[in-house]
Amino acid sequence: MTDEAVPAVIDVYQRHGAAWASLRQPSLTAEWGWLERCCSLIPIGGSILDIGCGSGIPIGRELLRRGFALFGVEATPAMAALFRQNLPGTPIYETDMRALDLSRRFDGLLAWDSLFHLSPIDQRRMFARFSAHAESGAPLMFTSGDEEGEAIGELEGTPLYHGSLSANEYRTLLDAANFELVAHVSADPSCGNRTVWLARKR
Repeated sequence: MTDEAVPAVIDVYQRHGAAWASLRQPSLTAEWGWLERCCSLIPIGGSILDIGCGSGIPIGRELLRRGFALFGVEATPAMAALFRQNLPGTPIYETDMRALDLSRRFDGLLAWDSLFHLSPIDQRRMFARFSAHAESGAPLMFTSGDEEGEAIGELEGTPLYHGSLSANEYRTLLDAANFELVAHVSADPSCGNRTVWLARKR
């Protein structure tokens, strides 16, 4: 799969973002345990960069409720508009995560259900960007596939790209980017069978 995968994903969410948002659970259910664990590693009132923040519901809203300073990153204009509507006044960078270069660091990073929309090549490149935006001690939490490969799902009948590296490669990339692995569960049944990674910047 080439780098053309991501523009195609952005187009899918531009066309069907409202439908995706309506299908998304409005309250935290499966994500609760992992979000709790991640938040426990972030100082009270700390800054969190939500990379691929979507509509901001439910995760962004929960982070604001907990008193964190939330900053969104979203490449799709339709999704960014929903974020602004749902979380008025919350800063959002409307940019492709592959070009992320904010010249500042954050107390926590999330890439929940977003990193896996990148091609394998682009996923590998993201770890340097994660590192450049993370304060010392900042957690990074992201989801991936449960095995190496590429798959085409669908949203509103439109093909939607997903890619994953191997677990060993994610571990290697985290280490090279100066992150220590805190927890990892493959196809976690308590989290909608998501494969979740939680690491912390050294």
